[in-house]
Amino acid sequence: MIRSLRGRLFLGLAVVVVLAGMGAGALVYLWSYDEAIELQDAILQQVGALAVRDRLRPDIGVPAGVEAEDQVLIEELETVSDPQSKLHLPMLAANLPNGLQTLSRGDSQWRVLVLTRSDGSRIAVSQRTSYRDEIAHGDALRAFLPIAALIPCLMILVAVVIAHSFRPVAKLATQLNVRTSDHLAKLPLDGIPQEMRPFVWSINGLLDRIGMMFEQQRRFVADAAHELRTPITALSLHAQNLDLSVTPKGLERLAMLKTSIRRAGHLLEQLLVLARQESDSIPRALRTELDSVLKEVVADLLPQAQAKSIDLGCERIEKIEILADPTALNALFRNVVDNALRYTPEGGRVDINLSREGNHAIFRVEDTGPGISNGELARIFEPFYRGTHAKEEGSGLGLSIVRRTVDNLSGTITVENIVATDRTGLRVTVLLPLKRTAFCTRSSRKPSVIQD
Repeated sequence: MIRSLRGRLFLGLAVVVVLAGMGAGALVYLWSYDEAIELQDAILQQVGALAVRDRLRPDIGVPAGVEAEDQVLIEELETVSDPQSKLHLPMLAANLPNGLQTLSRGDSQWRVLVLTRSDGSRIAVSQRTSYRDEIAHGDALRAFLPIAALIPCLMILVAVVIAHSFRPVAKLATQLNVRTSDHLAKLPLDGIPQEMRPFVWSINGLLDRIGMMFEQQRRFVADAAHELRTPITALSLHAQNLDLSVTPKGLERLAMLKTSIRRAGHLLEQLLVLARQESDSIPRALRTELDSVLKEVVADLLPQAQAKSIDLGCERIEKIEILADPTALNALFRNVVDNALRYTPEGGRVDINLSREGNHAIFRVEDTGPGISNGELARIFEPFYRGTHAKEEGSGLGLSIVRRTVDNLSGTITVENIVATDRTGLRVTVLLPLKRTAFCTRSSRKPSVIQD
C-alpha cells in the first residue's frame, strides 16, 4: 500500500492517463484501419469505372515498381485465365453478383468488384486482401503511434505538475525540520495553497499552545530556583556553624549533609542558568576575550582536577575576542570542562584547545573517560538526562545549558567518541561565529584590526 499522498495521486493519474490513452489509441487504430479499407474499396470502384467506360484491356501488364502479388487485376468473366498476369489463378464464376465481395482464389483471399457493361459483358477488378490489410494496418499504426508516444510524455508532465503542486508542502516541511526546539514562530501563509491553509492554521495554533506551555515551564523553573536559593544558603550556613558543636561521631553525618546541600546548591545554580538561557530576553553582548574567560574557568576547576589527579591542561589557547555575554560564555566553558572532569577516571587527562579557523572560534575538549554509548549520544543534550551508567554526581543540566548557549550564539556543537588503539574518551567541539573579532597568536604582539 502506497502511504505517500504524492505517490497515490501520481499512480491514480497515471492509470487514468494510460487507460484513456490506450482506449483512444484503440479507437484511432480501428477508425484509421476502416478508413484505409474504405479508401482502397473506393480505388477499386474508380478503376472498375474506368475499365467499364474505356474498356481497359486485361493484358495491360504490371507497371514498373509494382510487385505482381500487389497489382490490381482486371479480368473478363468469360476469360478462363489471364495469360499476361502469370498468376494462373482459378477463373471466376461467370454468375458472380455485381458489387464488392471477398472471395477465396487459390491459397489467398481477394477483394473483388464485379461490374456489368452496357453491352452485357462483365468484368472483375480484384486485389489481394493481404496487401490491402498491410496498407490498412500501416496507416492505422502510424495514426496510433503519436498517441502511444504521448502517454509517457503525459505521465512525465503529470509528475512535474504534482511535484510543483506539492512544492509548498515540501517547503513547509523543510521550514519545520530546520527549526530548533525553541523556535515557535508561526508558519507564514504566503504561497500556501488554499486547501492547506486550515492545516497551517492548526499547526500555528499548536505552536502557540506549546509556546505558552514552555513559558509556564520556564517561569516555574526560574521562580522555584529563586525561592529555594535562600533556604539552601541558610542550610549551608547552619551546617558550617555545626562544625564546632558536633561530636566526632556526627562529623561523618555532617559531611554527608554538606555534600547534599552542595549538590542542591549546584542544581539550583544550573537551573537558574538554564532559565536565563531559555528566557526571551537576550543578554547584552559585550566585547569578550574568550581566552581570558577560559583561563578563569580552568583556574576555578583546577582544584577539582587535582583532587582526582587529572592532568588538566591547555594544548593551545589563542587570543580571540567575540561579541557575546561573558556570563554565558563562562557557563559554556565551565560546564564542558566540568563534565569532562567528572567522567574522567583518576589519573586521566583532559586537554583543552581554543583556536580560530576562518570566521569561527573553535573550542575543543578531549578527555580519557569511558565515552558515551552511541545509543545515548542523541539524548545527552536533554535536560536532566545523565545516561544509564552515570556514576558521578551531577544534575544532568550541564550539556543542556551548553547546547542552549551555543544556539543563542548561532554556533554548533558536536560530541563524538574517541576511538583509538591506546585510549578512549569523549571529544566535544564547539564552533562559535566571530561577528566582530580581534585575533592574535601567541607570537603576535599586537592584535589585528577589528573587522566585521
